[in-house]
Amino acid sequence: MSDDYQIFIPPSFHALFVDGRGRLAVPLSEFRARYELCEDMAQMLVDHSQAVHHDQGVAEEIILRRTRAGLGTAESGFSEAEAGWIVTRLAELLGWPALDAT
Repeated sequence: MSDDYQIFIPPSFHALFVDGRGRLAVPLSEFRARYELCEDMAQMLVDHSQAVHHDQGVAEEIILRRTRAGLGTAESGFSEAEAGWIVTRLAELLGWPALDAT
């Protein structure tokens, strides 16, 4: 049986879903779906984040922190780890410095 999935999932995202032995802790289909959802969210936040930064003059770090806080709520549907990954990916897409891990 062939696996025709062609989307590259970065190791940084893979690390969110592995157990102590390095094996996926969720089914492969769920892992892939969560990656696509998180990547899509990061991509969708780019234009809004740029607009807030340029139109309202809000600092990059504040935008990222507010985004992280919003994604970190239970209502967002993302885990804490996914929220952190999305914001890191968003910073990467925008060419902004990533938030400190603290």
